[in-house]
Amino acid sequence: MKIKSSGRRKFLKNSAAIIGAAAAGIRPAGAENPPPEMDMPDLEALISYGQRSSFVKSHRVSVMERMSPDEFGMTFHVLSPIQDSVGIITPSSLHYISTHRGSYVPNIDPQEHRLMIHGMVDRPLIFSVDEIKRFPFVTRPLFLECLGNRAKASHKTVQETHGLTSCSEWTGVPLSILLNEAGVQSGAAFIVAEGAESVKGATSIPIGKAMDDCLVAYGQNGEALRPQQGFPIRLLVPGFEGMHNVKYLRRIKLVEKDYMTYNDYGHIVPDARVAALTRQIGPKSVITFPSGEQKLPGPGLYEITGLAWSGSAAIRNVEISTDGGQSWKLAELRTPSYSMAHTRFAFPWTWDGKECVIMSRCTDELGTRQPTRAESAKFFGKPDNADFRAPGADNTVFPWRIAADGSVQNGMA
Repeated sequence: MKIKSSGRRKFLKNSAAIIGAAAAGIRPAGAENPPPEMDMPDLEALISYGQRSSFVKSHRVSVMERMSPDEFGMTFHVLSPIQDSVGIITPSSLHYISTHRGSYVPNIDPQEHRLMIHGMVDRPLIFSVDEIKRFPFVTRPLFLECLGNRAKASHKTVQETHGLTSCSEWTGVPLSILLNEAGVQSGAAFIVAEGAESVKGATSIPIGKAMDDCLVAYGQNGEALRPQQGFPIRLLVPGFEGMHNVKYLRRIKLVEKDYMTYNDYGHIVPDARVAALTRQIGPKSVITFPSGEQKLPGPGLYEITGLAWSGSAAIRNVEISTDGGQSWKLAELRTPSYSMAHTRFAFPWTWDGKECVIMSRCTDELGTRQPTRAESAKFFGKPDNADFRAPGADNTVFPWRIAADGSVQNGMA
């Protein structure tokens, strides 16, 4: 590759200056204190799996309402540090965790694990994990979100307000392939999927969804599922709330109606408007920078950035307001917009140093727009006050308040 003459002369000139400085015993700028050696207590382990820089401190935290692990050594809800995320993929080690109350993470030998498909089928089948991996596979970026991902005025960071969502690249076999192997009988309207935890978490899913885009996943972000994410296999139900995505999948029964299962208890409601939002996540977005407990050093140009997602389609656009919702401007989508996956957005913004409220809202490809809190309250016939909580999955617009000193706080407070 040729180097332009002007660039080559500049390179040689800079190189000569560095060499001359070294000969005179002068260190280049930034080299006054050589970096410390990496802390490598186990070099073999470092080579075999690797570790991140000691300067990177992103970590998961427990939800405010229940600490994990609890006094019995169990985890419940653990929040992903989305304020530190870049792009759209959540590292497997930082993916949010949601487990059933009273259930430990099982340590399952994949050679012993089996998946049974039975009920309203022509041929009841039992698959080993190795047999499942012999079927044609797909890899897709998909988000997961717990229904408990709801902002409160007491939450201080975006990890606390929105940390029960993550997006991974999942690899597995389309569930439709396995169901076709078993032969779906006419009249089968739902599947009941069951996991291998001690509480036997299960859920009912419409047969149309099961045959459309569900996966029996065994891979996450290029490696095997982590135990906290359902090793050795789990069900992925794109766009549906987290509890439908059964971990440690061991049984699928085809049935004629919607069964009340352990997972469904407390989630099934008679109001169709709420039921729709309970099963499938509506379009949702949140600004991750600047966000709670971060601070802008002073007036100037910044990139507002965050994540948007929808449980029914890809994201079409994201809008940003820097005046508390009085006006909106289009943000840029900085990553491809995949169906039912996180999308990264950004908006160049010059802050004038005055107090303001920033927020984002998104619209998916079906034309559904993320509602404001007031719009949601009106839809459900409720007063828009401090006591209002959106029924089902809360996908309302969330505000951040930036003070004159640059500090960022929850705008609900």
